[in-house]
Amino acid sequence: MNDLVSELQHKLKMINKAIDTLAKNGQKMAEAEMNYRIELAKEILIQRDNGVPVTIISDTCRGNPKIAKLKFERDTAEVVYQSNLEAIMAWKLEAKMIENQIAREWSQQDE
Repeated sequence: MNDLVSELQHKLKMINKAIDTLAKNGQKMAEAEMNYRIELAKEILIQRDNGVPVTIISDTCRGNPKIAKLKFERDTAEVVYQSNLEAIMAWKLEAKMIENQIAREWSQQDE
């Protein structure tokens, strides 16, 4: 029983630490999105000033190595954030399973 309680406490600590990490990664994701959008808008204006047809500006801007790198950084930050969320959900499920096991063992002791 003590092993289960220790394991539950460990999972809860992991969840709390992961939530802190999630907040930091959420901020990184938002910053990456902001940087990408700002630079994309700047590049679109540059391309319009250069007379590039509006129909292909989007493609040419996204093909710019600087813009593509920022998009990659944005997408990577989003994947890290989503991975953090998934890890938290998995640890919550594991914690719930441990809680259920503890409850079963407690009920068996009462019999």
